[in-house]
Amino acid sequence: MQLRYNYRAYPDAAQRRALAKAFGCARVVWNDCLRDRKKAHAAGMPYVKSAELSRLRITQAKRTEERAWLADVSAVALQQSLRDLDTAYKNFFDSLKGKRQGRKVGPPRYKSKKDTRQSIRLNTNAFSLQDNGTVYVAKVGNLKVKWSRRLPAAPTSLTVTRDSSGRYFLSFVVDTEPDILPELETETGIDLGLSAFAVLSNGRKIDSPRFLRRAEKKLRRLGRELSRKVKGSKNRAKARIKVARQHAKVANRRRDWHHKASTQIIRDNQAVFVEDLAVSGLGRTRLAKSVHDAGWSAFVGMLEYKAALHGRTFAKVDRAFPSSQVCSACGFRDGPKPLHVREWTCSGCGTVHDRDHNAARNVLFEGRRIVAAGRAETPNACGAPVRRAYVPAQRVEAGSHRKGRTPQAGTLDIKPGSTSRSAHPTVPLSPRRTPHGLRQEEQHGPQGADRGDAARRAGP
Repeated sequence: MQLRYNYRAYPDAAQRRALAKAFGCARVVWNDCLRDRKKAHAAGMPYVKSAELSRLRITQAKRTEERAWLADVSAVALQQSLRDLDTAYKNFFDSLKGKRQGRKVGPPRYKSKKDTRQSIRLNTNAFSLQDNGTVYVAKVGNLKVKWSRRLPAAPTSLTVTRDSSGRYFLSFVVDTEPDILPELETETGIDLGLSAFAVLSNGRKIDSPRFLRRAEKKLRRLGRELSRKVKGSKNRAKARIKVARQHAKVANRRRDWHHKASTQIIRDNQAVFVEDLAVSGLGRTRLAKSVHDAGWSAFVGMLEYKAALHGRTFAKVDRAFPSSQVCSACGFRDGPKPLHVREWTCSGCGTVHDRDHNAARNVLFEGRRIVAAGRAETPNACGAPVRRAYVPAQRVEAGSHRKGRTPQAGTLDIKPGSTSRSAHPTVPLSPRRTPHGLRQEEQHGPQGADRGDAARRAGP
């Protein structure tokens, strides 16, 4: 399977100028090729092939006076820019035809030199690792790199990126074999929320660190300083970089915390089941800042690929599954409950439940049923099968030769009789939604309360 390793790079002044030129040339090739294809489509002409664009916009363009400076950078970066455009078009066409899962993908758009993120993509013909610890990039030089860990194998491609705060990163793609961990007997279901970031089926609660909320005071001060600077001035550019660096610190802390928490969960459990939240839907509500601060999608994505890497079982439970309405002890469905109700007593057996812990246990039972049935997700409320969950493949990189498809998450060995009602009570799969949906429940819940149930009802 393919893994990506990121390292911080520290180019000197001359290398920064060379990289800026490479970013600009790759962007120009992208825009020129995209313009040709748009014009051909508007004129009713056939789709322009990549070979023709490469000849016109790279090879012949270097011989013209207007584009002679394209020869100052590596030709590999220009070719890979065209390949990235082909990938963008392929994703767009596959999305139109229904071949691509997930959200609809729009057509490629023009790139701007004012974009906060600039990058070039190279294959092994344009970079190499040196014995002194530097990385040679064609027509740029030997870049100084901070090696936080060793690469497990020789990289197949390299992406050089400059972010909005002016930092440079080298992203290597490496083909490695799965690192299978010893099998365990433990399994867990996870209920995600805001008051507590996650509640596991064994009763463990993971508090939400709220990195963005903790940095809001400093971000507000930096934002005021930025708004007072004259547009286009050097002082405004300096203030913008300060704001970008502070946001980068928040993102880095959140990502580091997500990696540590997800790795611990994967190492401690043979099977991990999590609810499928509608993060994009909640991102348009008054809870948007808290939802994005939690970073549920990034965390679930880490669980998914780490499960595939270490031979664990991973499955998603559909958002329509009524995990908070069903008693995990007897299976009796007690109906919807406002979000301010954090504990409730089952009308069937009298068991007192913590709302989040009960939901996590139901997620565990439903996840076991999904795996035993040979599916990767629960059916939706209408009984129709929901699309199969997949391990997120790494983006196709320059020079990365894929050896077949990305491995799926492992399968769990279910013992006979483990899915019976006495062992793991089953629950109805067709929950009824309240007439007012999410907003009716939001009116009852306090600010900052757990929104795991609301997320399952929010549309994309």
